[in-house]
Amino acid sequence: MTTTTLAVLVPLLPFLGAVAGLLLGRTAPGFVRPLAVLPTLTALVLAALVAARQGGDAAVDAATELTPTGSVPIELALHIDGFAALVAVLVGLVASCVQIYSTGYLRDDPRYPSYAALVSLFTSAMLLVVYSGDLIVLLVGWEVMGICSYFLVGHYWETPEARAASLKAFLVTKLGDVPFLIGLFALATDAGSFRITRVLGAVASGSLDHPTLIALLLLAGVAGKSAQFPLHTWLPDAMAGPTPVSALIHAATMVAAGVYFIARLLPLFEASQAAMVVLAVMAAVTMAGSALAALAQDDIKRVLAYSTIGQLGYMSGALAVGDRGAAVFHLLSHGAFKALLFLAAGVIIHAAGTNSLAAMSRMRNLRDRIPDAYWTMTVALLALAAIPPFSGFFSKEAVLGVAEHVVTGHTEHAPAAAGWIVLVAGLVTAVLTAAYAMRLWLLAFRGRGAEAPDHGRQPLTMTVVLWVLAVPSLALGGFAFRLLPDWFDGRDLSPTLTTSVLGTGVALVGGIVTYAAWRHTTALTARVPLGAVAAHPEGDAAQVEAEAIATHEPAYGDIAYAPDPADPGRLLLGPLHRHAAAGFHLDALYRTLFVRPVQAGASLVRFLDREVVETYVRGAGALPRWLGTAVRRAQTGNVQTYVSALLAGTVVLAVAVVLVATGA
Repeated sequence: MTTTTLAVLVPLLPFLGAVAGLLLGRTAPGFVRPLAVLPTLTALVLAALVAARQGGDAAVDAATELTPTGSVPIELALHIDGFAALVAVLVGLVASCVQIYSTGYLRDDPRYPSYAALVSLFTSAMLLVVYSGDLIVLLVGWEVMGICSYFLVGHYWETPEARAASLKAFLVTKLGDVPFLIGLFALATDAGSFRITRVLGAVASGSLDHPTLIALLLLAGVAGKSAQFPLHTWLPDAMAGPTPVSALIHAATMVAAGVYFIARLLPLFEASQAAMVVLAVMAAVTMAGSALAALAQDDIKRVLAYSTIGQLGYMSGALAVGDRGAAVFHLLSHGAFKALLFLAAGVIIHAAGTNSLAAMSRMRNLRDRIPDAYWTMTVALLALAAIPPFSGFFSKEAVLGVAEHVVTGHTEHAPAAAGWIVLVAGLVTAVLTAAYAMRLWLLAFRGRGAEAPDHGRQPLTMTVVLWVLAVPSLALGGFAFRLLPDWFDGRDLSPTLTTSVLGTGVALVGGIVTYAAWRHTTALTARVPLGAVAAHPEGDAAQVEAEAIATHEPAYGDIAYAPDPADPGRLLLGPLHRHAAAGFHLDALYRTLFVRPVQAGASLVRFLDREVVETYVRGAGALPRWLGTAVRRAQTGNVQTYVSALLAGTVVLAVAVVLVATGA
């Protein structure tokens, strides 16, 4: 079987599994789980075979014209280089783990058949984006992922949070997709083709007339899909969906698609220095702002959501300094440890039997109850904090290292301003990342909140997946930075001494300071008066906690039945905590600047339609109705009345004629 045939089967198999799952979900429920797991696992094996055959050599290209257009052709094309081959393996691995994990996590969910089918369709769409060599076909996968995310985020549609989150995710990403679509058509018009290879050829020859405009339009779509500032606000709210869906979206699909798209067309963005600086600023603001917000969140899944936004900022930063190898390296390592973080968080939630335990301030004694989640999440958090020798250290240092090269003038792929922006923001974010990773670990596994009921041992399908993902989270970076240059552009991905020392140093400082703050706040709440809980209901926990820390006075009674007041995030952020917890009020700002004016305009249009337009319409209908009423009254059906009217009319006419004749 040829490499091209294998590559076609990779996205096709999950698609067929999705169709079969939807068709057989009600009539043959026993086939639902095999149809969810086996096609995705097979796609993973085939993607690995494609990667092995491609081996980092020349790209595999194949195309057939999909439909004649009369101008720019649309082709069903494959373009599989080293980047595409490895990203497809990541997508298949994470999707397979999610499908296996979901068989235990959603074993009692009545809507599991539709859920599993949508996950398979989601996977197929991302694989189509990865392998596609034509921008229109890529756009199909891009938009199918948006539809799937709408349904999956809204899986628990009975809750208003899930309904609002799914709608918000759909609308915000579509807001970015409008300029993205315009940019794709402008690019094809300038390049004369939607084929990626021909577009890159046009860029290399300098035949694009509007590279800056096209790059900025495409960046708007990337900002929406990959949750970058200012279109990132949908991602934290998307945590209302099932936790395995969060793992899939954050680790290998949807948000990774935007970063992968820029990596695919990086020469286009490099053709405009303005676009590279805009990308660097967007990445810097995203990195630092999301890390601050993560440090203030109480919901464990929202912490991880803001963490994803920040790590995507690192990837965008690597692209802004012109190194797609470092960006995709971090995408691969992040995909492994972020999937592990979300699935481990799902074990925590599943152990309590309710989503309410996602609040870290209410967690207690989880280390001993779920040891698999404890140890694997510890590995993933160390990778997230970029502590050597975990995978996140090597990939994050690759990003910081290439930024340093731009600053010191060792590369001319990006302006020096972009290098400075990415380097400074990356180091600041490294401190904050280690801080919120340490805070999450302390509150989740050493917290003093309410102890939830024990729902027994977790299904084997859930715990095994955690250990599978722990392997690349621990060991991927150690050999990947030596092997990946052969698959990518050949640029060195080895950690540099300066950024390694700085990055690791600031990460250790962030973790140690957070631990010290936790010990301090724990000491403040160690001596608590009995019976104080009655005076401080749980609903006032945040206010009581703030007062206790501010006055150095104990606030709680039996701490086992109150939220844990020993939150180092409040102490570290101080007055900034309230704003960071609310995402710096961007939703409120957008509501003021955009939502309310649109609603006011809609109200005005409705008023004009009802009170002005409908008034004229009603008036135009009333006059004929009145005339008809008058005429109807004359139509009595009485022949004598008609004859009398006829005679009366004849008399009137005769008199009129006589008068006219006499006057003449």
